[in-house]
Amino acid sequence: MEQEIGKVTHYFDKAMVAVIKLSDKLAVGDKIKIVKGEDEFEMAVESMQVNHQNIDSGKAGEEVAIKTTSPTKEGAVVYKITE
Repeated sequence: MEQEIGKVTHYFDKAMVAVIKLSDKLAVGDKIKIVKGEDEFEMAVESMQVNHQNIDSGKAGEEVAIKTTSPTKEGAVVYKITE
């Protein structure tokens, strides 16, 4: 099952880091899917930061940075995948 949990507000292509504005909670270890048009990929969240500080989870309203396994774009929708 997939639940929308946020949108990519910024993407740093050299570092492959996406900044996600969360509309729901997200934790390290969660599996996510990032979708922008035809481009989509799934990945596990291995690390997350707020203001360059490592955190274990983020909540609705926060902007968190995660390292992505594939390039993405601003405006991409982020879904949490639950079994």
